[in-house]
Amino acid sequence: MKDKNLSDALKNIIEKELKALSKLIPNDIMNNIEEGISEQVQNIIKQSGYVKKTKYQNLEKIIEDLEKRISELEKN
Repeated sequence: MKDKNLSDALKNIIEKELKALSKLIPNDIMNNIEEGISEQVQNIIKQSGYVKKTKYQNLEKIIEDLEKRISELEKN
């Protein structure tokens, strides 16, 4: 599952569970809670070994460049 999809799924679950509570708490407090939870979810995802798609693509490009350089060095 992509990290965005996982984050969205967790966010939806949390929103569903806190829906009744959100009616009692001001919006700014709920937004702060959401931001805090979002950061923590991202940390959990990273600790589980997942990386963002952009980071993965950057690493792939670096690997490809290194493989090309190694191939060129082996030819010489």
